[in-house]
Amino acid sequence: MTTRTASTFPPPVMEARRWLDGVTFPPDRPLINVSQAAPVEPPPAPLRAAMADALNDPATHLYGPVLGLPALRDALASAWSAHYGAPVSADQVAITSGCNQAFAAVITALCTEGDDVILPTPWYFNHKMWLDMGGVSAVALPTGADLIPDADAARTLITPRTRAIALVSPNNPGGVEYPAATLRAFLALAQETGIRLILDETYRDFDSRPAPTHDLLQTPDWAQTLVPLYSFSKAYRLTGHRVGAVIADAPLLAEVEKFLDTVAICPPQLGQRAALWGLRNMGQWLAGERDEILDRRAAIEDHMPTLATRGWRLMGNGAYFAYLQHPFAESSATLAPKLVREAGILALPGTMFMPATDPAGQRQFRIAFANIDRAGIATLFDRLAALDWPLATPAAGA
Repeated sequence: MTTRTASTFPPPVMEARRWLDGVTFPPDRPLINVSQAAPVEPPPAPLRAAMADALNDPATHLYGPVLGLPALRDALASAWSAHYGAPVSADQVAITSGCNQAFAAVITALCTEGDDVILPTPWYFNHKMWLDMGGVSAVALPTGADLIPDADAARTLITPRTRAIALVSPNNPGGVEYPAATLRAFLALAQETGIRLILDETYRDFDSRPAPTHDLLQTPDWAQTLVPLYSFSKAYRLTGHRVGAVIADAPLLAEVEKFLDTVAICPPQLGQRAALWGLRNMGQWLAGERDEILDRRAAIEDHMPTLATRGWRLMGNGAYFAYLQHPFAESSATLAPKLVREAGILALPGTMFMPATDPAGQRQFRIAFANIDRAGIATLFDRLAALDWPLATPAAGA
């Protein structure tokens, strides 16, 4: 018998870390870890001080409301309303134990075994894993060379079993920022066909475009179809405190509440209080973090010509990610462990973001650059440019 967990693959980041076992890195050539999109630095000192103060409040150590602290729900609703120029109310917000839990809760509320959810490829692997474990089919929507999904192509995949389309913008793993027109087309498709559009905006704060980047919340009755997801982890370096959010209509949140109460009872209180303090006090600091990420994005563009002359291609670049097509004969699944041993680089192969039946992932790598600065990016590209592996034939690289 295949269990729910046995129906899916091992966690990719944990699998990649095992490639480090037994490998040593000399002091003059340390490991460059671009495998995970998570800040490794702690929250800034003022936020840590606020968290320390929160520890002295007895309520921090107790169960809280299943859908999150009312003050945080209200603050996020206000922030979302201001960002998108459209009203969002606190009763449309649920706080979750991270954005992965937000996705899991929404899928559980919308789907049952045998249903379908459409995911553009390359997909975020944790989305695929949760669908697998729920007995829900992940229907792949290929995006092509520009990594932008097409609503008309998605239309051909919709069946009576389809419950939702899940998009991530700015995209993980591709880094691309979906055009507003693309998102509008997907919302219109979802409204027309009676399915939900889940829009994971984990990396919204690092979009290179001026806000607002879409106008979906200005669509009449948007909450009956659109389900935005959000994460405080990237914005305020709260990855270990697990604070995310769902924005949806009240009937869907009532179903989400059942899931959240059963799994975690309530989101972590300390993380919620940190997120609330961040929303109220860290706007300028977050703007500086965005500027730094945008500079790293620019550094990728600056150094790409060196790789382009060696057959590499930049498919997507934005938020925390660059998505690269490599020129080599072997699959990225084989090359990724070799990168650790021979170049001191830990990166995830495109095969971790694609269906096993899709060969495109064999030519791709995801580079998560959130934790390497401009100088580190230069070193990374020097090491990639120095690789002297057998090249693919022109047909294989097409």
